[in-house]
Amino acid sequence: MKRSRQEIISQILEICTNGAIKTQIVYQANLNFRTVNPYLDILIKNDLIKVNEECAIHYETTPKGIRLLEDIKRIQGELLDPI
Repeated sequence: MKRSRQEIISQILEICTNGAIKTQIVYQANLNFRTVNPYLDILIKNDLIKVNEECAIHYETTPKGIRLLEDIKRIQGELLDPI
């Protein structure tokens, strides 16, 4: 089943919560290097993740990204709760 864009973004934000390099993001989110780049670009542009280049290119979820991730999880939880 094909994942939605929102699901992929949510996974990337989750992976980057503790910091991750691109290879980790690719493997843990089950993407490839060609498809991960547009996602990283849009997340960086919208200040949802930041790039830390101290020793290697390292991606970290920003506070704004963490709030979005929490909102996504809350909404998913409400949609899955039985009525």
